[in-house]
This record gives sequence, structure tokens and C-alpha cells, in this order.
Amino acid sequence: MSLPRIGVSLPHFGPHAGPDAVVTVARATERLGFHAVSVSERLLMPVGPDWTNDAGLPESHVWDSLEMLTWAAAHTERIRVSTGIVNSIFQPPVVLARRLATLDRLSRGRLDAGIGQGGGTMEPPRYIPEEFVAAGVPASRRGAGFAEHVAAMRACWGPDPVEHHGRFYDIPPSLVGPKPFKSTIPLFIGALTRHTVERAARIGDGFVTVALDWDETRTRIRWYRDAGGTGTVVVNTIQAHPGTPITPATFTDAVLTDLDRAAKAGADEMHLTLNLKPIAPDDQVEFLEALAAELGLPDGLSR
Repeated sequence: MSLPRIGVSLPHFGPHAGPDAVVTVARATERLGFHAVSVSERLLMPVGPDWTNDAGLPESHVWDSLEMLTWAAAHTERIRVSTGIVNSIFQPPVVLARRLATLDRLSRGRLDAGIGQGGGTMEPPRYIPEEFVAAGVPASRRGAGFAEHVAAMRACWGPDPVEHHGRFYDIPPSLVGPKPFKSTIPLFIGALTRHTVERAARIGDGFVTVALDWDETRTRIRWYRDAGGTGTVVVNTIQAHPGTPITPATFTDAVLTDLDRAAKAGADEMHLTLNLKPIAPDDQVEFLEALAAELGLPDGLSR
């Protein structure tokens, strides 16, 4: 049983988020032989009297995913850059397709694009209505037209002239670019419920989920495979919970435990999140160095 490839979430929210922190963590991730860096997306955090943060989301501004990954790609040469995930419904497919293709070209083909139907808040599955209001998208559109959005983006990445006509999106015959560095960009679909997992198996090149309960994570991966999904399975994990002490040793032990669980569940990649605690970038690098030493990288999981 081989262990999953390891990705590292960049400091894109919280008190340490910023250009220097991204460069520090991204370069260390590459130097130590890990597989990828990743970011998630959060359009806003509500502060109204009816808002309850029952999913434990970071109460912070979240920097834009694609700009953060572009900055990371500019300061690295090998590692994959991954969104995990971008809420596609907040952008027309031609806009998101061009932004993703631009990042893919600038990184010379290193992009893995994780996308979702909008507003997921990890566990339990739900959404943030305020994001839809701010984006000018009716909440009733959540999920509707998602498969068409994927098809329209892939059309934009195909040969010119591009054309797409559907229920939700219309692209007249046009020259649309840039095109991806290679023929396309891998699309990993964010999924939590059985319906969305099975949809990921049908229309995606893989799927992304979050492991807050490993029994549920194993079930989701089984749903994906049973539905015919043969692509990459990415599991996002949290190694630094607020209020829980963490050291390089405890971090390494936690990651090794989760790696074993992820391997047994059938995951291909596991991405580590350290940003829920205000851990300075240099300390994050120290934790990653301890993990790499334990795993014997760069000759271990780097592939």
C-alpha cells in the first residue's frame, strides 16, 4: 500500500497571510520534496446577528485563490499548484476558464483545478447565503447548471472558435484564450454528499473532499469509485486545530496517522492545513522539515 502524495495549504488567511509567507512556505514545500501547494476559497465571512459559525470556519479575510497560487508558482519550479476549491458558480465559465488557463500557462502546466458548486462549509454540508447575495447569484442556483459550467469551461479550452449554448450559459462563436499549457486542465470536483460525489465521478477528473470524520471520508471515496470514478482523489485534512498545542513532533505524528488512514481509504493525495492556528511561516517550515525527515523525502513521496 503506497502512501498518498502530500500537498501543503499556503498561508492565505489569518494573521500571517501575505506574499512573504506564501513564498516561504511554497519554496520550503518544493525544497523538501512534497507534491503540491494548495489554497481554498472563501468569498466573505458574515458578521450579521443571525450568523453562527458552526462549521468552525476561519474568522478572517481569505486572499484570492488564483492570485495566491500565481504568486507561489512564480517562486517555484516543480510543485503542483492546486485550488481546493474555487466556487465556480460565482464566476461565468468564460471568466473562470480564462483565469485558470492563464495560471496554468504561467506555471507551465502545473495547475490542478478543484472546483465546487458554491459555498460549501465543510461539515455538515451547507452554504453561506451571504456569499450568494454578495456575488449577485440566487441561492436557488446552487448546484443547478454546475455540469454545464464545467462543459462550457472545457469548450473555452478547446480549439477556436469557441461556442457554447446551454440553459444557463451562452458563449457566441469567439476566440477565447489563453489555452491551457497542455490540452486541458485537470478538474477535481469538490464533493461531500452522495449526489455530488457521484456527479464528480461522471464529469470530473477526480474529486476533492475534507476529512473531519474518516469513516465518512472512506464512504465518500467508495461512492466515487462505485460510481465509476477513476480519477485523482484528494483529501484535505486539518493538522492544527485552534486551542490545541502543536509541536514538530506532534504534527509529524498526526500527519503520519492521517496518511495511513488516507491510504487505507484509497486517497491519492492528502493536503495539510496548518492555517487554522496562527502559526508563523518559519514555524510551519520547521514542522514540514520534521515531517520530511521522518518520511525520508525527497526520495519518498515526491513523484
